Amino acid sequence: MAGARGTRFPALVWALTRAALLLCVFKVVTLPGPDVTSDVSVIYQGWYEILKTGTFPLDDVTWQYPPAAALAIGSPAVLPFLGYASAFFVLAFLCDALVFGLLLRAGGRAGRSRRGAWVWLAGVPLLGPTSYARYDLMVTAVAVVALLAGARRPRLMGALAGFGALLKVWPVLLLVGTPRGRATRGSWTAAAVTAVGLLALGSAVMPGALAFLTFQRDRGTEIESLGGLVFQVARRFGWEGEVLLNYGSVEFLGPYVELVSRAALGLSVLALCWLLVWRLRAREFTASTPCDAAFAAVLLFTTTSRVISPQYMLWLVGLAAACLALRASRMGVPALLVLAATAVTLVEFPILFSHVVLGGPVGILLLAVRNGLLVAATLIACRRLWRRTVPGPRERRPDGGAAVSPAAPADSRASAP
Repeated sequence: MAGARGTRFPALVWALTRAALLLCVFKVVTLPGPDVTSDVSVIYQGWYEILKTGTFPLDDVTWQYPPAAALAIGSPAVLPFLGYASAFFVLAFLCDALVFGLLLRAGGRAGRSRRGAWVWLAGVPLLGPTSYARYDLMVTAVAVVALLAGARRPRLMGALAGFGALLKVWPVLLLVGTPRGRATRGSWTAAAVTAVGLLALGSAVMPGALAFLTFQRDRGTEIESLGGLVFQVARRFGWEGEVLLNYGSVEFLGPYVELVSRAALGLSVLALCWLLVWRLRAREFTASTPCDAAFAAVLLFTTTSRVISPQYMLWLVGLAAACLALRASRMGVPALLVLAATAVTLVEFPILFSHVVLGGPVGILLLAVRNGLLVAATLIACRRLWRRTVPGPRERRPDGGAAVSPAAPADSRASAP
């Protein structure tokens, strides 16, 4: 009875907030700014019509997604009694419900916490109707399920990560923190087999499965990214460039854009190098390490990306929720920073997006705050991950192994043989 009472209030809050989201995407209530649902009713539905002919959208540079994305775009077909956009919104709602239910259920187990359910409960509506108007919520659902399953079923986690990678690439980072030994071998092998199998199937069934690689390569610096903030300020001082819709997003075009784009790519390479060094030096894998490492990794690549679209915040909210579903996690502060950044993102897009496009003081301030919160969350998450898993000089044994850390309780370790 106590457990049931403990779930009723968050379930009620979830129902109320999701009702508000549905009212927004079905346009009973409208927010200021551009219509965020047009991506579904125009772009996604257009892709769906092309996919039905048996090919990927080869002539559309805005198609920048791996082949399994076709499953998400085509998913409204399972609700033929609804129009395309309505079916998509309902499916996003159901994915949201699935994640919330799993986090709430997992939070009642030993070593778990309902903090994760509350993070998800708050984070999705903080992004506003964009949450239900992009297929990123579906991808995030796959990622959260993978992380929740990872402790007991590493092969299932790997298979879901491989599938997620063919939905939108980034879920491959879920595997960066798997414990050494059997868990890593099983999960990484399952991910590779799943990804290769699905890629081969997609290539055989429909032409153009790898076209997204070229379209992604040719993208520039998007106005909401960390690099874009450079030009937001620079054009206040006479920078001779322009803002145009390019490759499906609003980007800067003009002098030094290519240089800043390369710098962003260089930062992403440095982030990858840091993750490799961490992986090689990490010794103390606790129950929360896979979730914590995935969260830190996605933060790194989101923050350094040439593009930080509003829906990317859903990835971070989902991973933060998976972290805080475990009592052992120390990602509380980065999770709160991500929630704050998500709330600022709603103000930036769609409510005051015109200020961002025009580069006014309000737009620059919103981007500086949002991106500053993401940078802070990234640095804190990486620092905590390192300190929790990499033994310091005084903790190393003479034989080169890692000494037992007094900060980690014995029942929270998940080191594989």
